[in-house]
This record gives sequence, C-alpha cells and structure tokens, in this order.
Amino acid sequence: MQEYVLPSDEELAAQAVREGSDGTAFTSLVERFRTKVWRVCWRLMGNEHDAQDAAQEVFVRLFFERGKFQGRSSYSTWLHAVAIRTCLTLRRTRTRRRRREDSAEEDQIENVSDGASEKNARSTGVIDTEKLLDDLDEEDRALVLMRFAENHDYEVLAEMFDMTAGACRMRISRLRERLAAKAAKQFSE
Repeated sequence: MQEYVLPSDEELAAQAVREGSDGTAFTSLVERFRTKVWRVCWRLMGNEHDAQDAAQEVFVRLFFERGKFQGRSSYSTWLHAVAIRTCLTLRRTRTRRRRREDSAEEDQIENVSDGASEKNARSTGVIDTEKLLDDLDEEDRALVLMRFAENHDYEVLAEMFDMTAGACRMRISRLRERLAAKAAKQFSE
C-alpha cells in the first residue's frame, strides 16, 4: 500500500498557476493558510472586522497574483509578505479616511475629555502597548508585530520586508529601544 504524501505549498502554487482558476490547488492553498493569514491581518489591523476585510483582500490578491510567486523564498514567506503589504495599504487608507472624519467632527463638535481612563491606567501601572505600537509608522509596526507576535526570524522578515537580515536586525533593535523609552515615559507619567 502506497502512502499519500501531501504536496508542498510550492507544488500547490505551481499547480494553481497551471489550473488558471480557483481549482483544487488554489482552494487547498486557501485552506492551508486561512488561519495564518487571518491572524497576521488581525495583528496588523487591530480588530476583527478590519482583519476579515484584509484577509479577504489578501486571498483576492493571491488569486490574481498567483503567477507572481517565483520561488525565491518559501511560499508561506511570500504569502505573508502579500498579507503585510495588503494590510499596510488598507491601514494607510483607513488612517487617512479617519483623519478626514475626525477633522470634520472637530469642526462641528468640541471634544472634551476628562482623561479619567488615562489617569486610571497610569495609577494601576498598565502600559498601553496598543498605543505604543500605534505611535510607530505602519511598516515599523508591522515589522515589530511579525517579529514578536508571529515569531518570524530575521532572515524571513528580511525577505518579507525586502531588506538584508542585518538591516532587519538593526531596525528591530532600534525600534525596541524606542518602544522601551516610550514605555518607560508612559509608566512614569
């Protein structure tokens, strides 16, 4: 009796290109990576609704760009890079839209805050990591999340972000220092 061996991601990707539609190979890739892509999108987008939109957009792009995978990295690294670029684009678009909406609201309504929740967070010694990450630019935020939340090594991150492993290591080191200084400042306030 011969044992069935599942095709590799790279073999499925090549088969999906040959199929030219959403055949069994493409469907298998979607099933294999659905959870991983959603998790990356959730970490980068920050909420479930935006993550679902982003993940759907990633798989739409995957469908239309399936012939662009050239095998220079693993398929999962390439797909993560597509997910990161998609999320960064969506975050930039939504940030610009929110800024326009916020500025319109400020013109109409004076926003008054008593700062109670901020004072409460300080008094309990809680560091607002989401606020720390939101202060980073989109690509730096994605780099930090992929390194520390998704545990990608520097070589894989370098491929995803199109830089050398040494440059990636240095950039993350500088980001860690910046975040540590901001956290210390936030904690002391």
